[in-house]
Amino acid sequence: MNTESTLFSNVNIIDGSGDAPFAGHVLVVGNRIEKVVSSPDDLEEQAGTIIDGQGKTLMPGLCDAHLHLTWNDQPTLEHITLMPPEEHLIHSINVAKTVLDAGFTSGVGAAAARPRFDCILRNAINAGDIVGPRYLANGQEICTAGGLGDTSPVHVDIQDLSFGWRVCGPEEMRKAVRMFVKFGVDLIKLNLSGEEITPVPAQTTPMSNEEVAMAMQEARPYGIRACAHARSADSVKQCLNHGVQIIYHASYADTECMDRLEAEKDRFFVGPGLAWLIQTSQGAADWGIAPDSELAQVYARELEYAVEGMQEMRKRGIRIVPGGDYGFAWTPHGTNAKDLEYFVDLIGMSPMEAIVSATSLGGQIMGMPDELGLLKEGYLADLLLVDGDPSADITVLQDTSKLEVIMKDGALYKNAL
Repeated sequence: MNTESTLFSNVNIIDGSGDAPFAGHVLVVGNRIEKVVSSPDDLEEQAGTIIDGQGKTLMPGLCDAHLHLTWNDQPTLEHITLMPPEEHLIHSINVAKTVLDAGFTSGVGAAAARPRFDCILRNAINAGDIVGPRYLANGQEICTAGGLGDTSPVHVDIQDLSFGWRVCGPEEMRKAVRMFVKFGVDLIKLNLSGEEITPVPAQTTPMSNEEVAMAMQEARPYGIRACAHARSADSVKQCLNHGVQIIYHASYADTECMDRLEAEKDRFFVGPGLAWLIQTSQGAADWGIAPDSELAQVYARELEYAVEGMQEMRKRGIRIVPGGDYGFAWTPHGTNAKDLEYFVDLIGMSPMEAIVSATSLGGQIMGMPDELGLLKEGYLADLLLVDGDPSADITVLQDTSKLEVIMKDGALYKNAL
């Protein structure tokens, strides 16, 4: 008997590949999946812990591809930076736990509220000092002066009061990227387009090609990838031209964007962030954005473009991943699995396709395609035991009480059985 092993017996397995569920038994040894079999044979003798799944669903843990652990469930960008740093760090530690409680065992950091916060959180999670998902740490969103993220007052040299890290020109971009590399980021974030809730409209593209090129030139030698806030067609083309592989939003992607994304579908990911569009246009009345307001109507129109675009991308086989800008007042942390429902109801994915987007594609966007995101022998044991069948009803993943077991890296984080 191996005391560092767990046997999940009598489970209905969704392996993350898109194949139909099947009955079986899964042995985890250390932090890896050792065996996936149809008959338990002598596996019980090899297991230190035995969990009788009683026919419930065992599946890979979920990945949020647009995660902000340091967003503090407030209604504006300015509120994020007004939170004192000590309280902010404690809040972010609690967010990391909330995300893991929701079944998201991994996440791609899509920008931090302060320059080093993501790196500190990632390091603490990896060291076992706090609980949270596997996490790719980012820096602050890099923005242009006057662009999305520049929320500082008129004295433009006050970086501490700005939501994003502000640059003007390629040399300031070089300094910013080198600073974040020094802090230990896994990714950098570029704000290439605007956002309707700010003074910079979504179809505006304020960052120059020279600035984007410099960012990628500085990041590549360290193996650091980039992600981008890119709603406008021109900003999506900047991503394609300069190799920004993780494209957030892409609401106004045109035919040229679609054709190029399809041609390089194994290189790029698109995370539409539908939750933000849906909730800002329909669910933010308590924070002053009534559904019939001008701002909500603008977001409703963008949602129509985004949904149509994502439907087209799905048909073309472009990799679409979940992550809805959770962490604002009307998109609170812990509701991340709503994205999968949106993928089914709006984009037209089957529940199994939505599951693949959050599992197999999650392993790919995390940079671990050969060891994460599938329930397969040799893969890392990030697993969920679900009381229900997500391949029949994707909404079951939103009910944390139905997530009876959460395993991360072979360790039983939650066992409610």
